[in-house]
Amino acid sequence: CPRRSSLRLPSSCCRLPAGPRCEARRGLSVSGRGTMNVFNREMKKRQKNWAASLQDGHQYDYLRDEVGAHRHCDVTKTFPLALDIGAGKSHIAEHLNKDVVERLFLTDVSEKTLKQSRQSEIPTHCVLADEEFLPFKENTFDLVVSSLSLHWINDLPGALRQIHQVLKPDGVFIGAMVGGETLYELRCSLQLAETEREGGFSPHVSPYTAVTDLGNLLGQAGFSMLTVDIDDVQVHYPGITEVMTDLQGMGESNCAWNRRSLLHRDTMLAAAAIYKEMYGNEDGSVPATFEILYMIGWKPHESQAKPAKRGSATASFGDLSQIGQPTSTKKT
Repeated sequence: CPRRSSLRLPSSCCRLPAGPRCEARRGLSVSGRGTMNVFNREMKKRQKNWAASLQDGHQYDYLRDEVGAHRHCDVTKTFPLALDIGAGKSHIAEHLNKDVVERLFLTDVSEKTLKQSRQSEIPTHCVLADEEFLPFKENTFDLVVSSLSLHWINDLPGALRQIHQVLKPDGVFIGAMVGGETLYELRCSLQLAETEREGGFSPHVSPYTAVTDLGNLLGQAGFSMLTVDIDDVQVHYPGITEVMTDLQGMGESNCAWNRRSLLHRDTMLAAAAIYKEMYGNEDGSVPATFEILYMIGWKPHESQAKPAKRGSATASFGDLSQIGQPTSTKKT
């Protein structure tokens, strides 16, 4: 079952000017590798650089801080060399110590974000790199982590294969990404408002991966001993404007190629009213739900436990009805 945590922001949440906009482009394309090109990666880099340039940008780190604080202690062993993919300001590193990780590499597509990486007792090295093209040799790292970055990847199966490749045998990947039910309140409100005011709707919230697909993707990438689960984080805002402002401040605005860059004022007013009517709290605030998918996968090694050989079972499904029943005894 999914867990749920809640964050409540003050009603005095400030507003920012609109973030960077990408050039108009409609439809999806297929890359030379045969993968669907859903996201404008250059646009995502500009969004993250813009967010990193904000003087008060730290106030938008609450979601990454919340997610980065989890799962770093799920595996109790020491890792000589670790890699954080899409590290941002290193929201994971500050929760680690030398007993867990001895040396850490941070990568991100945004140079400005990497320059703001937080101090840690672990020796760290920053590498400017796109998550879709990892510049590391095979069998390099003992641990790979990633927090709230992989949902902007065009070729997620390919990215997972690359992570598997750079891991050493018996290395582990621990990741967190945004799932398919994220921001369903915002998505529904915008669609209803746009349909009412304009006679149709366009996508305004990015498409995300469903939790039902994640286990298969990890298995196809070569990982074993998989763990996948969900945590719903619900944040409360004064209104829809603050929801969208904070997404910009996080560098999490939609960067899909088929996104519509502008919303009519009447549509926004209608969406704000619909949001409060359908999802509003008694105190006047509105919730925004972030579905966080957590995953753990190991690169196979001969030392790991293996499933029993096929046909080695000593009981059949026909015996299940007998489980729990007392064993009969012969009378003498």
